[in-house]
Amino acid sequence: MPGEPPGGEAAITFPLEPGDSSGGNESTLTVIVAFVANLLIAVAKSVAAVITGSASLVAEAAHSWADTGNEIFLLIANRRAARPADPAHPHGYGREAYVWSMFAALGLFVAGAAVSVTHGVQELFSEQEAGDFVVGYVVLGVAFLLEGTSFLQSLRQARPEAASMQRDVFEHIVQTSDPTLRAVFFEDSAALIGIVIAAAGLGLHQVTGSPVPDAIGSILVGLVLGVVAIVLIQRNRSFLVGQEADPRVRSEVIRALLDLPEVSRVTYLRIEIVGPRTVTVVGDVDLAGDDVESNLAVRLRALEARISASPAVAGTVLSLSSPDEKSLTP
Repeated sequence: MPGEPPGGEAAITFPLEPGDSSGGNESTLTVIVAFVANLLIAVAKSVAAVITGSASLVAEAAHSWADTGNEIFLLIANRRAARPADPAHPHGYGREAYVWSMFAALGLFVAGAAVSVTHGVQELFSEQEAGDFVVGYVVLGVAFLLEGTSFLQSLRQARPEAASMQRDVFEHIVQTSDPTLRAVFFEDSAALIGIVIAAAGLGLHQVTGSPVPDAIGSILVGLVLGVVAIVLIQRNRSFLVGQEADPRVRSEVIRALLDLPEVSRVTYLRIEIVGPRTVTVVGDVDLAGDDVESNLAVRLRALEARISASPAVAGTVLSLSSPDEKSLTP
């Protein structure tokens, strides 16, 4: 578990995802911004849906209420994942972030996608016409600005993290171990697309006098939400069952270990993500020199402690390499 290494030796700095505690605070801010924006938007869209009778606005209202509820799950995810390790959970509670983020993704699928598609199909066979179109356009315009603000906050968080990991922004958002950043980004992206679809459906309803384009807009919004929900579910599933860190990170960790004077070879290394910006390290190393077994055990434990002292490392297990094992290179 993370802690001070013995003998006053400095902790080993690994090139893992940046942020640690500050990254967690940034993720919390991103979720709070998204929650406030979605709550305001959900109320406005609900009022506009009642006034206009637009199927697309009903779908968008359902979408925003689903997103608002999801942000609560994401706040819980951040809070519970940050709990310190204890004897029952020696690697901490980081994976709880993926459990609660999975709930959020399922909520988006059920409360957002399913409701939108069902309502759209029902409206295809309805003769009810919408009215007060200006109200709908104004609400959608305000919603676009609020969703855009939340979207820009997620981008603001992602850009420096992506640069430090030598990834482009989209790759980083897909690959990051932070599920809240990924959820907010994808939800806001879907929301912006949904607003454009809803505005188009409302406009075609006004021009043609037919509710069919509006209903189709509702169905399309639901399909967009369904795709986003499935992507988020799959990514959370991957982290829950156990996912190794990015190969570039693995190469940099091997290089960092080989730079240590006490390590002559690394023959096995597994870096598994166990929470947002948190990993465990399991490896086989060949220590420098030809020491007796009792001293080797002490040196190996000291090396484990130095690695585990990194805030990003939840635990380290090292073994001695056998002579016939092939050496790993960065």
